[in-house]
Amino acid sequence: MTIPDSGNMMENGSIELPCTPEEEKRIVTELTKKADANLKEGNLYYVISNRWFMDWQKYTGHDIDAYPFPEPSSASWPLVLSKTADRPGPIDNTDIVSNGSDCVDDDLQLHRTLEEGRDYVLVPREVWEKLSEWYKGGPALPRKMISLGVNNNFSVEVFPLCLKLTDSKDKSQSVLRLSKKASLHELYERVCGLKGIQPEKAQIWDYFNKQKHMVLSDSDQTLEESSLQMDQDILLEVQVDGFWTSGFGLESTGNELALVPIEPVRSSVTIAGGPALSNGYSTGYNSSLYQGNTLSSAFTDMEDGYDVLRPAAKGDRGGLAGLQNLGNTCFMNSAIQCLVHTPLLVEYFLRDYTNEINRQNPLGMHGELALAFGDLLRKLWSSGRTAIAPRAFKGKLARFAPQFSGYNQHDSQELLAFLLDGLHEDLNRVKQKPYFETKDSDGCPDEEVADEYWRYHKARNDSVIVDVCQGQYKSTLVCPVCNKISITFDPFMYLSLPLPSTLTRTMTATVFYGDGIGLPMPYTVTVLKHGCSRDLSQALGIACCLGSHECLLLAEVYEHKIFKYLDTPLEPLTSIKDDDHIVAYRLPRKGAELTRLEICHRYQEKCMTDNFKASERKLFLTPLVTYLEDPQTGAGIDLAVSRILSPLRKKAFFTSPSISCGMENGSASEAVEESMDSCSTLLEPESYSKDNTEQPEMSSRDLSFQLCIADDKFLSCRPIAKDLPIKPGRLVKVMLDWTDKEHELFDSSYLKDLPEVHKTGLTVKKTRQEAISLFSCLDTFLREEPLGPDDMWYCPRCKEHRQATKKLDLWRLPETLVFHLKRFSYSRWLKNKLDTFVNFPIHNLDLSKYVKSKEACAGSHVYELYAISNHYGGLGGGHYSAYAKLIDDNRWYHFDDAHVSPVSEAEIKTSAAYVLFYRRVKVQPNAAVGEPSQIHGTS
Repeated sequence: MTIPDSGNMMENGSIELPCTPEEEKRIVTELTKKADANLKEGNLYYVISNRWFMDWQKYTGHDIDAYPFPEPSSASWPLVLSKTADRPGPIDNTDIVSNGSDCVDDDLQLHRTLEEGRDYVLVPREVWEKLSEWYKGGPALPRKMISLGVNNNFSVEVFPLCLKLTDSKDKSQSVLRLSKKASLHELYERVCGLKGIQPEKAQIWDYFNKQKHMVLSDSDQTLEESSLQMDQDILLEVQVDGFWTSGFGLESTGNELALVPIEPVRSSVTIAGGPALSNGYSTGYNSSLYQGNTLSSAFTDMEDGYDVLRPAAKGDRGGLAGLQNLGNTCFMNSAIQCLVHTPLLVEYFLRDYTNEINRQNPLGMHGELALAFGDLLRKLWSSGRTAIAPRAFKGKLARFAPQFSGYNQHDSQELLAFLLDGLHEDLNRVKQKPYFETKDSDGCPDEEVADEYWRYHKARNDSVIVDVCQGQYKSTLVCPVCNKISITFDPFMYLSLPLPSTLTRTMTATVFYGDGIGLPMPYTVTVLKHGCSRDLSQALGIACCLGSHECLLLAEVYEHKIFKYLDTPLEPLTSIKDDDHIVAYRLPRKGAELTRLEICHRYQEKCMTDNFKASERKLFLTPLVTYLEDPQTGAGIDLAVSRILSPLRKKAFFTSPSISCGMENGSASEAVEESMDSCSTLLEPESYSKDNTEQPEMSSRDLSFQLCIADDKFLSCRPIAKDLPIKPGRLVKVMLDWTDKEHELFDSSYLKDLPEVHKTGLTVKKTRQEAISLFSCLDTFLREEPLGPDDMWYCPRCKEHRQATKKLDLWRLPETLVFHLKRFSYSRWLKNKLDTFVNFPIHNLDLSKYVKSKEACAGSHVYELYAISNHYGGLGGGHYSAYAKLIDDNRWYHFDDAHVSPVSEAEIKTSAAYVLFYRRVKVQPNAAVGEPSQIHGTS
């Protein structure tokens, strides 16, 4: 595909640029803001290759992560300011275009695997016109904005619905592409225009899986509402002499083309329930659950498009039907299979539950989601081993949760959370929710407060989902300033457990002696990833054997200056990046009385000129921090500088190959342990000792050091006067200028090349990751930790938002307990998935020690596993499947979309386990050994 050149060619052969890069940036930003302020259905957007677009961003000086258009689904770009780049060539979209040869339209199509933000960007029509005017090129890829769901959320339809049309007359096939918001009337117009026939002579069938399901009537119903799926088949029949052409041969029966009489079209849909449930149906559950309980006519209100229910073959057990993949819907199939094999939910949805449908709940889906889920569950339990295509359920899902519409891969746990919440609201028995004002515990017994919270919750939320899936945990918040304790008891539907490896990180910081008694030494410690500076300080204090009379002052060094002090105990460690340089200064524990002295170093760089005055002073080395013994005047500054520099005197030290400021193959602390005890005193100069602070021979004036007082940003300096008044408890900054003489006397290498917090460039020998237990994940979840800076707590006593510490405890456990293993982590800079193997128990999961409620101790806290949602592969794709146990058979099965196969219990423990489903079991004391033994489940 030929792309024309951009710009206007001048006589000398150069290209006349339309405007400056800054002007282009300004124009595009203004046009984008204007388009964002006028969002409506039908607005036109254009797809542009991200490869070209990033070149344009660099040219115009955008931050690479600054996405000035509708938010992309991927935010993995680095947060760096792009450097000035050359002007890009013509717009080139050829890398994202895939033009199908069978397409009846002339419009160009995109590769299905493309992701917004990673492969392409969307720009408003006005922006495209400007970029096209400036750069030419193409091809143009226009797409319309549509509204999705009941809330009319706007979204650009990048991938229109693709339908495969089969003509029953001549068996010819062609491809149509329409918006899923297009009506069936538009479909008839397109098909009839293509085939040159009159609309009244045409009849189009939903031909999903090349089987006739129902006639698509010429109406205003949208393709989306008709449950038509991407890449599915539709069948055209034409009226000839009073007969419809019938393509029986297309259904692989071997028959030739036939003509059948015109008859009134009857829906081939059979709604689950009533006779269909008792015709050859055997679930293994108590037959009284469904015998004689037929669903009311409310189910017949559901729209057509459901697949035909076929009675289970004789001898087939229920619950062994798979779910067809409708295009990256394995995430949905996996979550659904786990839910439809939850015993208590199976019992509920096989009954007539229509009297519990809450159609007035503004938080629900008018009962439609519950009806759709119940219908799907019935099909799966009555169709034997026949796979079901959950088209109608997916349509309902897309209507109420547009984030799951389309054909991209999604998260099974996110879908599960939406389903549980949506089913609860649709089935909430409470029609009018009373108002309750939550109160603080105010010292009342936890049992009383917890029961009151639960009564309030049940008064507003009462459904089968609450009965089966909801528990209660205790949340304790402590204000870091006034120590105010707030205790609340909140419900939970599932527990999202972090994997311990996701919560820790190794950090390296260099520790300096503020009193000059030893050399600086880097230490590598392990801390909580979402911890605070207090955690890092405590870990470093243990590593360097900090004395009780000492404290550590943490600081970040950048460009040979202290960028900031980490002196706030709750400063989040997430603000420290892996390539930062962190130092810690050992200082006396004197609190606010300590007068700190911050020392930066300069050297005089001579320019390549004969004029010596052209030289300039530049910062180098690592800043030092010490303290002033006599902070009344500036006389003590000389002594303090001499004291902290004393370990660097060359003539007074013995060089040990085991001690260095850098790290080789291990941490610095390991190097120290090899050379000496970590708590022993480092070698000291003969002329210097801890007890001898008077050192006239090391006066900075005698060593020709040039010291001067600096301002806060070291932008200006002035000489130090002997009588300079210094207020106690202040921070004094000085500049120290090095000459050749000082380099001869002192070894400055100890102040060079600070190690990074985490050296990613080192080649580390990879070892097999050890398995972690489900209990360690639960311990991590329940561990006390500070709230994040974006999740501050309003302290009622301080009347301000505080970064409080939070502690969770389990208080009331549900009948069905769901654990979500947080394998995926997302941030502005990184996306990651952990394939860590979590060793989870299948039987006898005893959580008694985690339940803090005394009254709840009488109940059973023992669970057994019955379902697992698995995720295989990495981010941005992968595959989901499910393991589920048929309780009455005591056998496990693997549900991989439409394929269902038996699996042994030993095979279900894998590193792909993502969501775990447990059910409570009753226990009774074992008379022989005095320990509990499982007798049966509660369901």
